[in-house]
Amino acid sequence: MCVDTAGTEDRTYGGRPVAARKAERRSRFLEAALTVFAEKGYAKSSVADICAAADLARGQFYDEFRSREDLLLAVYDQVQSDAREAMVAALAKETGTDPRTLAAVAMAAFVESIGRDPRRTKISFVDIVGVSPRVEQHRIDQRGVWVSFFESTVGGAMGADFVPPGGYDMASTAFIGALVALVQQWSTADPRPPVEGLIELMTRLLSALIPD
Repeated sequence: MCVDTAGTEDRTYGGRPVAARKAERRSRFLEAALTVFAEKGYAKSSVADICAAADLARGQFYDEFRSREDLLLAVYDQVQSDAREAMVAALAKETGTDPRTLAAVAMAAFVESIGRDPRRTKISFVDIVGVSPRVEQHRIDQRGVWVSFFESTVGGAMGADFVPPGGYDMASTAFIGALVALVQQWSTADPRPPVEGLIELMTRLLSALIPD
């Protein structure tokens, strides 16, 4: 039974907070989309496929998302956010200050978050490409988030006085562009090259922008 209170977060249904149920449903849709998009491809998937994988009703889908494209963007954003959080967490555990070591730690965390799970790799570098002008603009906007993340992370590690070659805008754009191209190439290669080589190459590229 529902119990109405002042805020949605305080309401309950069947003994559980409504907000918690809503968050759980959203999480199930996101997880289902990862699997369905990876197996069928975004273009060949349907809302019915996603609802079946999530074991949720079509009406529940539209309670959370306006369209399949909205779900794609939500999954993509979650994967990108998870990768940034993984890098921050890995760097926080590193006690050393050697720039190349920090670069290696960050790149390993990025690849572990996005590259180890082929579903996340496919969403990030295959399914998101060329869907619509709206999705393309979202990709550009998300790259801007990565540029800001690059500046704050490198600046935090190297100090406020450090400026990479060409300035942060150019350096971060160059590195992120190379990173995206590299991981996309690696993720679609058959067979995939060893992941250790990918991490080493990305580390070398990042290290070239920061002093020893």
